[in-house]
Amino acid sequence: MNVRQKTIKQEISASGVGLHTGANVTLTFCPAPENHGFKFQRIDLDGHPIIEADADNVTDTSRGTTLTQNGASVSTVEHVMASLVGMDLDNILIKLDGPETPIMDGSSIQFVDLLEEVGTVEQNADREYFTIPHNITYTEEDRKVEIVAMPLDDYRFTCMIDYNSPVLGSQHAGINTIAEFKKEIASCRTFCFLHELEYQLSHNLIKGGDLNNAIVIVDKEVTKDELSHLAKLFNRKDIDVAPQGILNNMELRYQNEPARHKLLDMIGDLALVGMHLKGHIMAARPGHAANVAFAKKIKAAIKKEKNKKVQKVYDPSAKPLYDVVQIMDILPHRQPFLFVDKILELSKNHVVGVKNVTMNEEFFKGHFPGAPVFPGVIQIEAMAQVGGILVLSTVPDPRNYLTYFLKIDNVRFRAQVLPGDTIVFRCDLLEPIRRGIAQMKGVGMVGEKIVVEAEMMAQISKVKQAEPAQ
Repeated sequence: MNVRQKTIKQEISASGVGLHTGANVTLTFCPAPENHGFKFQRIDLDGHPIIEADADNVTDTSRGTTLTQNGASVSTVEHVMASLVGMDLDNILIKLDGPETPIMDGSSIQFVDLLEEVGTVEQNADREYFTIPHNITYTEEDRKVEIVAMPLDDYRFTCMIDYNSPVLGSQHAGINTIAEFKKEIASCRTFCFLHELEYQLSHNLIKGGDLNNAIVIVDKEVTKDELSHLAKLFNRKDIDVAPQGILNNMELRYQNEPARHKLLDMIGDLALVGMHLKGHIMAARPGHAANVAFAKKIKAAIKKEKNKKVQKVYDPSAKPLYDVVQIMDILPHRQPFLFVDKILELSKNHVVGVKNVTMNEEFFKGHFPGAPVFPGVIQIEAMAQVGGILVLSTVPDPRNYLTYFLKIDNVRFRAQVLPGDTIVFRCDLLEPIRRGIAQMKGVGMVGEKIVVEAEMMAQISKVKQAEPAQ
């Protein structure tokens, strides 16, 4: 049974300080339309720029995950992203009036509570999952990082951390399904070692840091004077070391809370893949840099699998969705420059069209007349026209629009196309159309054989109507 996409019923906000910037910030979760995905918006900046929650937009992972796009950045996004995945959502716009998400209590639980309070609504579009097709691995030998994603018809996590700390030791955490996120993971807070805290304080790196939003692990001998100094910095009457080896400002919610928090970070960072995943993720010593690098490997696997799906064999004699007369109602092209004879399939994300190659084509008079071959440039033009049908199908009045191709990449001609051949072109959107820009992967097949493929970028533009004579 297909799962429908979800968003929230109405806007809801949370306010706090950014861990690293110390800036007061209000974050607002907003409902978003189908196929919108997760996006941040900096409403404090001119133009209110949008930043897509995408691994390709990550620009820093040194002290959290930072996204940058359209001249704007938002940092420490991982706890927010984990809450969205953990609450089984698809389409949310996150508005911020500052450069960093609020740290809250150092976990995701307050975001989860807000999302649960406002409630969710099911949308009409089906959710798309990426099921891990085979083991996908990532390693960093110097840091002893190992991450693997394995096929599974669910979303399961297993995480191990080991910092060579006698206090922390080696810890493990796991969930069998993402549905366990709220109960087992969401409330687990970020942590740091005392020596890291002292360094960051001395370099003014955690302006919003407070002993209420992080577990501090004491990994060295500490004098009374040092504890008194820390107490003064954090406006505390006194601070001591608890038997568990942490500062006694708080109690652990779980014995393995640090490992559970690392798992939380992984869920948030892997949300930057941009699709719901099905698979078992196992990680040893993960961190933000490794998580994001692994997310990019999964994105590459998604792209590869999408390319495989393109290679379906179609019956060019099947009853068309659009015949050539109907095609001319959509495309402005006419003979001898109309290179689409039929449209077999059309959805929001893909189109399949047919070009019958005959010896009567005008260009065969001059293109290798003694050994006629369908020109490669015209194959690309035919593919582009098929893609144009897909792009123009997104507007209510396609006759008033044109598609201009901005870029063509990774073109491959794999076999000759001869008179008498029938090329079936399939074009798939590589990502949702944004601001009239469409990016597509096109493949042309004769029978079961791929003859041409390319990646295309096109812009849809409204035709300017001529002003009436005065």
